[in-house]
Amino acid sequence: MFTGIIEDVGAITKIEHRPQSAQIFISCELVQMGVSRGDSIAVDGVCLTVCALTDDTFCADLSPETLKRTTLGSKRIGAKVNLERALKFSDRLGGHIVTGHIDGIAVIKSIVPYSHATQIDFSAPPPILRYLVEKGSIAIDGISLTVNQCTDTGFNVMIVPFTASHTTLAYKKLGDKVNIESDIIGKYVAKFLSQNPASPITITRDFLDKFNFT
Repeated sequence: MFTGIIEDVGAITKIEHRPQSAQIFISCELVQMGVSRGDSIAVDGVCLTVCALTDDTFCADLSPETLKRTTLGSKRIGAKVNLERALKFSDRLGGHIVTGHIDGIAVIKSIVPYSHATQIDFSAPPPILRYLVEKGSIAIDGISLTVNQCTDTGFNVMIVPFTASHTTLAYKKLGDKVNIESDIIGKYVAKFLSQNPASPITITRDFLDKFNFT
């Protein structure tokens, strides 16, 4: 499990493609922070397992599902990636609960700079949009962000300067694809409601009191 608070930005140094999988090599400072073989690291939001290490590089295997569902299969040598080590029980949950399991891919449609923030608009398919709510949490390339607005075809977020300068968002441009993970809590709620169509739930003060939301 992760929090969406990026610890380091690494660079892809090599990708070894196989018939139905691949192995990715990433150079970063993170390996000097106590990383070991078998550890989980979120790479652009994708939970990967460290299979080998050097002084400044780690490598991880990419499964067929990872290559199909995420942007890692189309990355090139030199590409920057967001990195975060798995959460410890003693760590602070600074962002939100991020599993490292990608739901799909969104595309950057516009980048609008303001005086103290930048708005980025994305187009996304319905399977992603169905779990999004305004002011809810979303992980974009592993970064914990807040959904600013939702539409029928996409959504947007506001990026503050610190986030832009400490993640790969500083390198993004129009048309770039990003990994999306919706809030896990929203997925469970949606599944629960879909399995009980004959018993619609009305959110009232009594309902919130009953389940200790107040």
